[in-house]
Amino acid sequence: MTSYGYFLSCEEFTPAQLLDQARRAADAGFTRLAISDHFHPWNDAQGNSPFVWSMIGALSQAVDLPVTTLVTCPTVRLHPAVTAQAAATSSRLLEGRFALGVGTGEALNEHVLGDRWPAFTERAEMLEEAVEVMRELFTGRQVSHRGRHYTVENARLYTAPHGRLPIHVSGFGPKAAELAGRIGDGFVCMGPDEEAIGHFRAAGGEGKPVIGGLKVCWGPDRERAVDTAHRLWPTEHLPGELNQILPTPAHFEQASELVTRSQVSESVPCGDDVEEHVAAVRAYADAGFEEVYIGQMGPDNEAFFSGYREKVLPALG
Repeated sequence: MTSYGYFLSCEEFTPAQLLDQARRAADAGFTRLAISDHFHPWNDAQGNSPFVWSMIGALSQAVDLPVTTLVTCPTVRLHPAVTAQAAATSSRLLEGRFALGVGTGEALNEHVLGDRWPAFTERAEMLEEAVEVMRELFTGRQVSHRGRHYTVENARLYTAPHGRLPIHVSGFGPKAAELAGRIGDGFVCMGPDEEAIGHFRAAGGEGKPVIGGLKVCWGPDRERAVDTAHRLWPTEHLPGELNQILPTPAHFEQASELVTRSQVSESVPCGDDVEEHVAAVRAYADAGFEEVYIGQMGPDNEAFFSGYREKVLPALG
């Protein structure tokens, strides 16, 4: 059965706003939270980038919902040993209600220390080794590791996770989906892509959860909602690998000039038509997703939570 959570966007909202949204999400009937991990927003209009691990600590004291990162890159900006420590502490704070979603990352966030941004094949190798290192550390035993990409010497997490800490792997395309099937406890796929899910299942993902999400813009005026979605999140509609290789918000703003308002209107649930929202969310359930996270774009969060509590979530069952 599919469960429905709320997606907290660190790119768009301040820490205080994110905590308020988490409380509202719990009150509205959402049963989970996901949170993004970004150093930069995608564009200046979004305007925020709080540190995800500080936010998870605060969330653990604000609500009782499970929390998943969608997604963390444990390979460049943060070493996997440091990511493992942050994840283990999050697991303890949330009493086991934490899952670590990981991916190969974007240059936008990972180039900030001056590191070379590798091609996908190398990034996938790095992610696989990073997951291996983190799983060893999660045991609480002392770990020494010398691999192709990472070295760990005499490291031990004295504050180990609360029970088993699942690692869900994000993927776009067949190769990434197959990697998720081999090394992940679950698959993060942000669109209802049945073909990608098939690759994941065939590569070892049978019986493992599929996790995804979508952004919507709920509001009484559909045209205004489309304008908000087009202004804040045109990057959702960029093709190919642009989201992985462009290095700055300014570059994304330039590329986003190619995204038309009609593209957004046709593909993003906007306005307050309940059936439009239900159909978009239900597509994930129909594709076999176990967890679906919905994020509201723009400032009208009160109307969103009211509309989803009273109309959309009851219709989803």
